[in-house]
Amino acid sequence: MTSAADDDDSRLFRDAIGPVRPLRESTPPPGAPKPRPRARMAELDDAAAREEFRHALESSLLEAGDVLSHRDDRLPARTFQRLRRGEMAIQDELDLHGADVREAQELLRAFIAHARDHGLGCVRVIHGKGLHGTAGPFTSRDAPVLKNLVDRLLRQRADVLAFHSAPPAQGGTGAVLILLAPPARRR
Repeated sequence: MTSAADDDDSRLFRDAIGPVRPLRESTPPPGAPKPRPRARMAELDDAAAREEFRHALESSLLEAGDVLSHRDDRLPARTFQRLRRGEMAIQDELDLHGADVREAQELLRAFIAHARDHGLGCVRVIHGKGLHGTAGPFTSRDAPVLKNLVDRLLRQRADVLAFHSAPPAQGGTGAVLILLAPPARRR
C-alpha cells in the first residue's frame, strides 16, 4: 500500500509542478589562484649584491692589532698628533666590554651625545682588542666586532673631529681616544 501511495504522491507532485527540464551543468568553482611569478633575476641580483657587500666588508674589516685612526679636515694636523700621542686629558670614558653589538651601538651613541651635550672635548672608549671575537653576520672570518663597530660609527658622526687608538699605556689598540668638536664648530 505504501508503494501505491508513493506513486500517487509522485504523480500529484509532477502534475502540480508542470513540465520540467534538466538544469545546465554549472561550471566548477574556481580553483586556488596560480602563484605569482617570481622575479628570479631580481632574487639573483639581490643575492649577488649581498655576496659582494660581504666581500667588501670583509676586505675593509680591522684586525685585532690594527690601529683606529681618522682625522676630519677641520682639525689641524698638530692637534691630531697630540691626540695620537695621548697628550690630551680624557674627560670621560666608556667601557664596552661584554656588550653585544646592538647594546654597544646604543651605548656608544648615547655616550657621544652625552659628552657633546656636556661640552666634553676628549673621551675614551674601550672596545677591547677583539681577540676573542666571533664571525659577524656578514663575515665568514673572526674579526673584532666591537672595534669595527666603533670605527664605523665614529666615522659617520659630524661631531667627531678625530679619533685614534690609544697609546699602549692607555689601552693601546683596545681603546680609542675621541676628539669632539667644540659647540661653536659643530655642523
